[in-house]
This record gives sequence, C-alpha cells and structure tokens, in this order.
Amino acid sequence: MNRRAADPALSSVLAPLLSPALLLTGVLCLAAPHAALAQLAPSSNAPVDVTADQLEVQNQKCLAVWSGDAEALQATSRLRANVINIYNKALPSRAGQQPGQNCGQLDRMEADGAVYYVTPNQIVKGDHAVYSADDKTIVITGDVVVAQGRNVSSATRLVINTDTGVADMASNVTGRGKSGRVRAVLYPNQPLGGAAAADSASASGGLKAPVPPPPRKHGG
Repeated sequence: MNRRAADPALSSVLAPLLSPALLLTGVLCLAAPHAALAQLAPSSNAPVDVTADQLEVQNQKCLAVWSGDAEALQATSRLRANVINIYNKALPSRAGQQPGQNCGQLDRMEADGAVYYVTPNQIVKGDHAVYSADDKTIVITGDVVVAQGRNVSSATRLVINTDTGVADMASNVTGRGKSGRVRAVLYPNQPLGGAAAADSASASGGLKAPVPPPPRKHGG
C-alpha cells in the first residue's frame, strides 16, 4: 500500500540538509567553492512530499516508519532510503491524553539501506544516516561517497554540523599506503556539472560517483 504525505516533522529534518553550505564545506568545494554555493540553494520553505510503500505510526513511541523505497522530495532535492524512521520527543503525559498526544518536536531521523541525498549538483550515498535535532548533526556511515560533477570523495563516515556547515570525513582505515582511507579525486576549475554529470563520472583508480535510483512518481 502506497502512503504519501507532506510530513511536517520530515520538513524540519530536510531544512538543514538543504542548507547550501553543508556538504561541500571542507569536502568537495576546494575546486570552486563560490560557484558551488551559488548553485546549491534550494528553498527550505518548500513543502516536503513523502512517499513509501508503507507507513506505520507507533503513537506510544512517537515514531513514524516510512518503509519500502521511502523518498522525500523538497523543491529539487530528494532523500531516499529503504526505510526512514522519524522520532519525535515524548513529553510528560497528562491526564486524559490519548496515545501520541504527548509527542513533541523532532528528536531524530534515521535512514537505513541504500541512502541517497540528491540535488541538481551533488549526490551523497551511504548505508545509514542519522540526523540529531539536539546535536544539530547529520552522520552518514557505511560506504560513503560524495560527488559533485567529476569531483568524488569517499570515506566510511561523514559528519555534518548543520549550525557551522563544517563537514568531516573519516575512515576505519588509517595509515599511509593502506587501501580504504579517506580519499578525494578533484578536478580544479571544472564547470560545475549537475547530477547527470556526476552519474557518469568515473574518477581515476576506481573511485566512481554513485548512481542513485530514479525518482519515484509523486503524482497527485
């Protein structure tokens, strides 16, 4: 069964993800920082359109589970994963309240399995992603690849501070000469290509840009 909604909780999650300075700061914008920031400015005030094969709401846990090729669209950006879990904060219960009425603001969002964050100019891929509202951080782990045009970076962990815009990439592998360390292949002074350019880009040494699945149809 297909479920579709404009989810206000998810909107509060996507707004920091869509901030123009986040993922490129310290990761890929070395080649052309000002041009990158100028072209990555989707509106965080746009509605968020969520679709999945199934929606399960667990009121007692203040949890909404979007499963089955879950996808959230906002303006020209999209977040996709096998499952997207949205947790709201549980407030102290009052007499006469029904289950779910004590759920407050967003606590965290977890995206699991084939996680993609796609804008017209960049693609981020990982296996697991967690956004923490209190910490103002987005943590993407697993086989993490970030691409903009022909520029590609890889790691096993990407941490983004949504307040400062600082992004840190790390790997489970350390030590000079070892395979699997944090790596980036950058092409200075290249024109900034869109997602299509990143899809076809193949950097040297086998470091390739991720190819996200096509968008789901969010028809009315």
